Amino acid sequence: MALKRPESVLVVLFSPASNVLLLQRDDDADFWQSVTGTIELGESPIQTAYREVAEETGMQLNFALHEIGDCRHINQYKIRQQWLYRYPEGTQYNNEHVFCAQVSEAASISLTEHLSYQWLKKSDALKKVWSATNRLAIDKFVPERT
Repeated sequence: MALKRPESVLVVLFSPASNVLLLQRDDDADFWQSVTGTIELGESPIQTAYREVAEETGMQLNFALHEIGDCRHINQYKIRQQWLYRYPEGTQYNNEHVFCAQVSEAASISLTEHLSYQWLKKSDALKKVWSATNRLAIDKFVPERT
């Protein structure tokens, strides 16, 4: 198994009604999150964002139309103890580039790496996501709708 780089993307997908798409991890059923993934060698963060959305949801967003927005925000978080074996020895922290995209709730979703998905109101998504950085991104970058 190739070790992961401690640099990733977080892509918050939300609908025109500001409902947030959350994915349930297959290795921890209590862990709900937005699209995430490691930036591979030779990839830019935005390229990773498009690749991960396609891999994790099946949605093919158009790079030429700039359908994913760069929030120009980078989180740093301590990697969960049970996941440290995936990284080079001594790695403790991950840098996470934040992106967001508005998509239709009617879009077809094809899960490959997760158990389930839900569209939730922003307030409910804030309560359900496991990670503090995901919560921060939803709070800051998903617009309020009345």
